[in-house]
Amino acid sequence: MARKIRDYVLIALKGMGMGAADVVPGVSGGTIAFITGIYEELINTIKSVNLSSIKLLLQFKLKDFWKAVNGNFLLALLFGIGFSFYTLAKLVKHLLETQPILIWSFFFGLIVASAIVVARKITEWKARTIIAMIIGTIIAYMVVELTPAEAPTSYWFLFLSGALAICAMILPGISGAFILVLLGSYNHILSALSSFKIDVIATVAAGAGIGILSFSHLLSWLLKKYHNMTIGLLSGFMIGSLNKVWPWKETITTRIDRHGEVIPVLQKNILPGKFETLFNQDSQLYFALVLALAGFLLIWIMEKYSPEESK
Repeated sequence: MARKIRDYVLIALKGMGMGAADVVPGVSGGTIAFITGIYEELINTIKSVNLSSIKLLLQFKLKDFWKAVNGNFLLALLFGIGFSFYTLAKLVKHLLETQPILIWSFFFGLIVASAIVVARKITEWKARTIIAMIIGTIIAYMVVELTPAEAPTSYWFLFLSGALAICAMILPGISGAFILVLLGSYNHILSALSSFKIDVIATVAAGAGIGILSFSHLLSWLLKKYHNMTIGLLSGFMIGSLNKVWPWKETITTRIDRHGEVIPVLQKNILPGKFETLFNQDSQLYFALVLALAGFLLIWIMEKYSPEESK
């Protein structure tokens, strides 16, 4: 069935949701793609940018090339993602600095609901599916426990950062932004987006393009050959990533970055009551619960009203 204008508007809105999620360390744009019913189309669309389609482009068969790469879908989605990146970077950075408990509570609820939604896509529960989920949980938990690095800002490293982060961005549960945090490139790239530094943005984008074209083939193959195990692994990634987005944390060690700012290095999760005792601050528990519920309901509503064929 041919898509109408309103369908592409909806795809752009889903792209905006993906972009908004990918700006935040700990939240994956792939999760949004999955629960809104466009995940497998996204992977297959990315995979379609190959030697055959590039050959059509070089032969100036533009109409055939556009059809081969699902161009209308890709354009609408990339517009939404790019719009979110550009408009929300400053807002997200501000909220993470000024209201960390509330914004992390919202994303905690969002990820809990996302893990449930993704797990529901499993059509048959077998031992290997459960094992894949446990492995995914352990991997994500260990990744978010890693200590962020102080990274160089040279172009080659920005290119590598883009390539690695984009692979994580299309995996539900593993945040591309958090990979950038681990690599030490997050603040530099976020500042570049906020101030529109074209050289940094172009370098990261080039790395992301190479990375996503390579990784999409593997992911598409896994979803076709080992669907339930792959979904189990992806839902495990989400469960393990909850360790990162727990709202109440105690900073154990810090470091001073090259800009003279104090950066947390090692943190541990604590209960709201202990947070109030340690820091003599309001834990904002009731507001946090409301926002966590709001995040949960947002995902539930998005999944409930996503296209029927995606379920």
